[in-house]
Amino acid sequence: MRNYHIFHIDTFTDQAFSGNPAGVVPNAEGLTSSEMQQIASEMNLSETAFLLSSTRDKSDYQIKFFTPFCEVDFCGHATLAAAWVVAQKFDLKSSSAVVTFATNVGSVPVEFKQEEDHLLMIMTQVEPKVKPVDIDYDQLASMLGVSVTDFDLQLPIKLAFTGNWHLVVPMKDQASIDQASPLFEELKWWNKDIGIVTNHLFTLNTKDPMVDIYTRDFAPAVGVNEDPVTGSANGALMSYLYMEGQLRESNQYRIIQGNSQNRPGTVLATIIKRSGHIQVKVGGSAVTTIKGMITL
Repeated sequence: MRNYHIFHIDTFTDQAFSGNPAGVVPNAEGLTSSEMQQIASEMNLSETAFLLSSTRDKSDYQIKFFTPFCEVDFCGHATLAAAWVVAQKFDLKSSSAVVTFATNVGSVPVEFKQEEDHLLMIMTQVEPKVKPVDIDYDQLASMLGVSVTDFDLQLPIKLAFTGNWHLVVPMKDQASIDQASPLFEELKWWNKDIGIVTNHLFTLNTKDPMVDIYTRDFAPAVGVNEDPVTGSANGALMSYLYMEGQLRESNQYRIIQGNSQNRPGTVLATIIKRSGHIQVKVGGSAVTTIKGMITL
């Protein structure tokens, strides 16, 4: 028999049972991809991360991500969950440190900062891309379970990327986002056809003056109908908003997600431009809710 440590981590929160949960297997050497998939299916969380020794220069770990149904190239909240497990193991809370993960789309460094009574983790995602998409608004509205009049047509619907391709959909207000009731089967096959991982609804018209952006995220193409709080999609959203002239460099923006699933979480995000390149930094805290052992 083989035994592996496994953790259940709530991310983008400092409160248990909120934010977005992820599984983490910190020493995954010896696991096949099929076994990783089986473990992720057993965990039944949106993603489970598996850490392996890295063969790449300047990376501390190789990291692989699995939903209950398939492997994905990148997952923001599971990256933070893995960083949290590393921080607890090596007590990185007491000093400034960086851990770099080698993902399928490139290296993702995570910085650690102690803020009052909690540890903040900030990942720098891979260089963003944004591109237009040819879309039928009536068809999209039907699949998302909203009305075309709920779209904020002052901003375009586009595809954005910081590790995965996301459809970024501007909405008029929080109410229009909260009422969305997608046709998940139709949305799944349409997403597969155009090669996107999630559909990310957002508004800048928030109810709370302390909140800059409010979002929801649907990912039926990878077997996750709704993801509570998304690191990769919110990173892609930041790059889209910056390129649309909606954000300022170096300002920290507060994104709230997960309310619709009673798992509210907070994403702290920043855009930095250096030497002509855009960097998207996405951060938050985490909480360990379950520690265990899985036996194969």
